[in-house]
Amino acid sequence: MAVARGRHRPGRAEYWPAFVAVLTNLLLVFVFLLSIFALVQFFLSQEITGRDTVLNELNAQIAELTELLALEKTRSTEAADNLASLQASLAAAEGERNRLQGLLAGQSDAASSADGRIAALSSQLEEEQQISRRAMSQVELLNQQIAALRRQIAALEDALDASESRDRESQTRIADLGRRLNVALAQRVQELARYRSDFFGRLREILGDRPDIRIVGDRFVFQSEVLFATGSDEISSAGINELQGLADAVLELLQEIPEDIPWVLRVDGHTDRRPLAGTGRFRNNWELSAGRAISVVRFLIDRGVPANRLVAAGFGEYQPIEEGEGEEAFARNRRIELKLTER
Repeated sequence: MAVARGRHRPGRAEYWPAFVAVLTNLLLVFVFLLSIFALVQFFLSQEITGRDTVLNELNAQIAELTELLALEKTRSTEAADNLASLQASLAAAEGERNRLQGLLAGQSDAASSADGRIAALSSQLEEEQQISRRAMSQVELLNQQIAALRRQIAALEDALDASESRDRESQTRIADLGRRLNVALAQRVQELARYRSDFFGRLREILGDRPDIRIVGDRFVFQSEVLFATGSDEISSAGINELQGLADAVLELLQEIPEDIPWVLRVDGHTDRRPLAGTGRFRNNWELSAGRAISVVRFLIDRGVPANRLVAAGFGEYQPIEEGEGEEAFARNRRIELKLTER
């Protein structure tokens, strides 16, 4: 019996070093795989962290993908935590193995239990590796989706550049059209100024060189006394003769000014600042000045001047051409002004 035991022990002594070597190799393989996994995780983390900041400005789809990526990072962290837990368990198993080596002679059942525990840990490690592989697959899918989104952004940027180029061309054309329009308007203004000068010249020839009918700036001025009685808007007989010459000049001007020049003859009524006396039909100078301007316009219409070429305006006493309280200043401010202007 003792001899049998003695023979059996050397066999066990040869078995355990081999078993320890196998466990050591398994541990080295596990550590190597763990190092590779950690290195892969590090490079993945560096690549994800180094994405340009343009992704932060993407739409809600990018935000959702980023949230998924963060979720996968969390899962990877949990896997790393599980691996750390497995390492701790493995260290505990090694300690248990060392303890079992001292008791191996009479603890074969304990050795079998340790083998089962190591197998369970190996199975758990395989499961964690599968989880890690799935996480890597999801990260790769996310990278593909991000690349597709970058291509879409590049296409949008190309479209935006094309739109900006078209906008610049449109702005250039608009500026050119604006310059042409300004030149055309300036030409029209010059033409209208020439016709205005001719019109006033003819009026001067028709009406004669009289002190109560004069040109002030770009206006032809009749003193009110030439056309109206005091406080009245009815044209006097002398005023009819004066305005007939005006009507003739306007009708001649109609034949010369081209139809495409938008012009009107504006008739402005003015009074002095003294209030109206008595109880006439005009309550104030506003109404009197407007009534006189309308009377002149009606006279010209009756003589054949188109109504769309005439404008009547009343200014009352609020735009005097001479300050002062004397009768001469009041007389100069009581007037009818004619102005050839753009419509």
